[in-house]
Amino acid sequence: MAKSRTYLTIVSIAILLLLVVSIVFFHYRAYLLVSVMIIACMMIPFFARFEIRSITGREVVILAILAAIAAVGRVPFAGLPSVQPTSFVIIITGLAFGAESGFIVGAVAAIVSNIFLGQGPWTPWQMYAWGMMGMTAGLFRNKGWMKKGWGRSVFGFTWGYLFGWFMNLWIIVSYLDNMTWEIFTATYIASIYHDLAHALSNVFFLAVFSASWIKILERTKRKYGLFEEVTGKVKKGA
Repeated sequence: MAKSRTYLTIVSIAILLLLVVSIVFFHYRAYLLVSVMIIACMMIPFFARFEIRSITGREVVILAILAAIAAVGRVPFAGLPSVQPTSFVIIITGLAFGAESGFIVGAVAAIVSNIFLGQGPWTPWQMYAWGMMGMTAGLFRNKGWMKKGWGRSVFGFTWGYLFGWFMNLWIIVSYLDNMTWEIFTATYIASIYHDLAHALSNVFFLAVFSASWIKILERTKRKYGLFEEVTGKVKKGA
């Protein structure tokens, strides 16, 4: 598990550098290629589990289902800026199944939902931001405060703003040559409403649905032996 977490940290930094390099050298023209490269990179910590135990088909299926729910859940709310259950599903995945699973579901949900809502230079950044949201949820899932409703709500509210602040970077980095403090400040001020809407929607979904979703996913995990933490022994694939 420690090695898997190390891979996850390295991959997270590598993807962030990839995003910056793609702007400097390609000026957003290769955003689909970058998206594919992110998917390839994010699979490294997931398949690092092979060194510990085999990954079961059930695990792949349930992550695909959660990613699909997160992606499709974003479409009906497209008319409400930043209000959607996508972040909720991503956070719950990280809490129930761990950092690697949260990262993968977050990144996949972004690129799949944009098939319906439109791909663009923002897609790789959304993949990374939602991936990090799921990853951090997984990293903090064993903390006492994260097991409480208020803790999950605070986490969701905080990430509502962090997601927006990170997404602002793709605009700022693309205009580095002409960037001024006025443009920088205006960019972040303009996103306050959207970030607040995202934060409050996260709080709502987490406060109302997180306990029941976690209970269902934990029961499924125990029943089928999914995403088990292994120390010392290698679990045979189902």
